[in-house]
Amino acid sequence: MSRALTVELVTPERVTLETPADFVVLPAFQGEMGILPGHESAMVQLQAGEVRVTVAGEVRRFAVSGGFVEVHEDRISIFAESAEMSQEIDLERAKQSLERAKAEKLQRKGDSLTLAQAEAAMERARIRIKIAGLKMRPGVRGSHPPRPGV
Repeated sequence: MSRALTVELVTPERVTLETPADFVVLPAFQGEMGILPGHESAMVQLQAGEVRVTVAGEVRRFAVSGGFVEVHEDRISIFAESAEMSQEIDLERAKQSLERAKAEKLQRKGDSLTLAQAEAAMERARIRIKIAGLKMRPGVRGSHPPRPGV
């Protein structure tokens, strides 16, 4: 009998996901990190990026904007500042957010604090646009973008 992970994705507003899973990929601060059943216990800082949770061969994608993860005895608790499943992201709104962040960055060239905030907003918007573009196509398992010419 194969072991499964138990994954919980929590934001300050809600529990976004609670499911058994086969594999999880996290945007760890030091780089992307994969977790399989039997992984050693760990505490990991998250950066803004994509969380991928594989459940029965289907990949569920979430845009997160930082936080931390606790891995202990095949349980993964993800505590994110924000998390949006790919199907929840409004692509047009994400593109508008990116444009606003770019404009903010141009206006704040001399102020390093607001410049850093504008750059962080741009990165979050880029991640949301990427994940929204990977929404599942009807009848296709997994969340792979269409191949050119297909």
